Amino acid sequence: MSTAVTSDGWTALTRPLERALGKRTANALAKLDLHTVGDLIYHFPFRLAHRGELMPIAAVREGEPVTVIARVIGTNLRPMNARRGYILQVRITDGTYDLALTFFGKSSRPLQYHERRLQVGTVATFSGTISSYRGQLQLTHPEYELVEDEPDLARLERPIPIYHAAERVPSWQVEKAITAVLPSITPADLLDPLPPEYRQQHGLPARYDAVRTLHMPDDDASWKQATVRMAHEEAFVLQANLARRAAMAKDRATAAFPLHAGGILEAFDARLPYRLTTGQRAVGEEIAAELATTTPMQRLLQGDVGSGKTVVALRAMLQVVDGGGQAALLAPTEVLAWQHLRTIEDLLGPLALGGQLGAAEGATRVEILTGSLTVRQRRQALARIASGEAGIVVGTHALLSEDVQIPFLGLAVVDEQHRFGVDQRDRLAGGVHTLVMTATPIPRTIAMSVFGDLDVSTLRELPAGRKSVATTVVPASNERWMARVWERAREEVDGGGRVYVVCPRIDGEENPDEDLASVMDVAEELRCRPVLNGIAIGVMHGRLSTEEKTAAMAEFAGGNTPIVVSTTVIEVGVDVPEATLMVILDVDRFGLSQLHQLRGRIGRGGKEGTCLAVSRAIAGTLAAERLAVFASTTDGFELADRDLQLRSEGDVLGTSQSGRASHLRFLSVTRDAELIARARDAARAVVANDPTLVDHPELAAAVAELDEGRADYLEKG
Repeated sequence: MSTAVTSDGWTALTRPLERALGKRTANALAKLDLHTVGDLIYHFPFRLAHRGELMPIAAVREGEPVTVIARVIGTNLRPMNARRGYILQVRITDGTYDLALTFFGKSSRPLQYHERRLQVGTVATFSGTISSYRGQLQLTHPEYELVEDEPDLARLERPIPIYHAAERVPSWQVEKAITAVLPSITPADLLDPLPPEYRQQHGLPARYDAVRTLHMPDDDASWKQATVRMAHEEAFVLQANLARRAAMAKDRATAAFPLHAGGILEAFDARLPYRLTTGQRAVGEEIAAELATTTPMQRLLQGDVGSGKTVVALRAMLQVVDGGGQAALLAPTEVLAWQHLRTIEDLLGPLALGGQLGAAEGATRVEILTGSLTVRQRRQALARIASGEAGIVVGTHALLSEDVQIPFLGLAVVDEQHRFGVDQRDRLAGGVHTLVMTATPIPRTIAMSVFGDLDVSTLRELPAGRKSVATTVVPASNERWMARVWERAREEVDGGGRVYVVCPRIDGEENPDEDLASVMDVAEELRCRPVLNGIAIGVMHGRLSTEEKTAAMAEFAGGNTPIVVSTTVIEVGVDVPEATLMVILDVDRFGLSQLHQLRGRIGRGGKEGTCLAVSRAIAGTLAAERLAVFASTTDGFELADRDLQLRSEGDVLGTSQSGRASHLRFLSVTRDAELIARARDAARAVVANDPTLVDHPELAAAVAELDEGRADYLEKG
């Protein structure tokens, strides 16, 4: 079955909206990133409304485009006080919550039109972007459509599909556009990736029928069945993609590295000043067994901040070195790469001095490769790597350059996998044993849906001696509380501690329309505060060179600048045991997983840590709720689960429900664990019997279209 080409040379789905609906409508829909008939057809409604039933106002969030159905309970048209012109204020209710609507005009006449239409008792659909004024949520100049305006009596009996919309492109305009193009779509245009036997087994309609029902439902039950069918499709296609990736990886034989007695790994274990945790030993045994086979290991190692993943990874790298191979560790930033280098060298001691004075017997060499090396340093490093002299190579994206030759590469360790695309991972690790690490705890359904091509190991224990961190949310508007924040900073420094102050941007030139704390402004302000008089304050951000970053962190760690104002470049891997206090400004601008990583930078020494989260979030908003969760627990796994529950369904895997790039608009990783597991088993069976999907062309096409940036959620909130 193939898609037919229309007389103007386009397929039904690739036809530009300008040709299908006209330039004016096409320009409006472009604001939603909808450009073709296919884009529009796959822009599905995210919920249903019913005439006579009001849509809850409680769900609205500041800054989000919303559509609500509500009843008018009051209007007030008056001249403005502070400037010329008039203002019409309308209050609407869903029966529980009220919301303000505001219209402005140079004269009263245009506003009288709205006042006449929006009389008390009128029910309408209102669409716009939520903003706040003096702490109250409102819609300014919303689009609206009176429910009684519907001319089609048959249509009145059906549910109302509600679409994600944009400024001046309300939901009902999207609905009218879809209604106009839908009749031109045939089953041949909507190829179905779900195998017929799978649909039959689960009682699912064909894709064509499901798509039509989603846009034009006769009732709630049929719409629900269509959404379940699409969730099955998303889960099945994703799991088929992961199954194919895993199968291809395991098909390539690689070198085996069995454990060797009397080698560098044994010498390393003997010099460790502490005992490995039970979890570290168990995961180490798993990894050692896989490295000893010719089937490439594909393993994800997840563990909370400070759980000891680096030691587990280093032991795996040493096992490979013992077998005559090389190991590479890929880090997302230079700061983290250098931190890994220092940690590995500290742990290995003389075992890291291969070919140098003071080397222990059987020592190897640890090399670093980053973009900031000089031409001479890079040339020397490349030579030592290419010769095999460097048994362990640490690097950033520079490791992926074409001129980098690692001839005996046996193990690739990828740290913070979500910072790299799958293709980047494969460029380094394709065909060799691979260990992917993340400090962001991953719920089981996410692990199935995002890292399903990897086996998962989890470190839950924290090493003995790790101190707790207390977190307090500080309202930015409370001057007394804010004064106390900087008094606490003074006390920490006087007690020998170090203080991180984290800002969302570097200077005021970034997003000048947003009033956000910046590193340069905050550092200057703190230097002028009497309470911090005599304390040197450093800065740390991404525009500094590697040398400047290294120097800044050395000054901070050494106590010369015991307060450092920084962006999130210190989020992962930075280890200063004396750091006891962290102040995060505009904390609501960060995701929960990122906040957890930041907080993990303190309490790493002998003293307990304190995190002060300074927020402007309005009480009752999602942002405030998320911060309450952040303050309530330091358990990364609990935070990950709570974070998942708080996110919108379409945003869980780094996509939104609107736009063409979204692939998981129906599948809920919070609710659909059983569905995902069933789809995974079925997809794996299909791939096992048809590895190249030659007998399943529709599924093969859907797999090929999958967006590989599906793990962005791990660093964005």
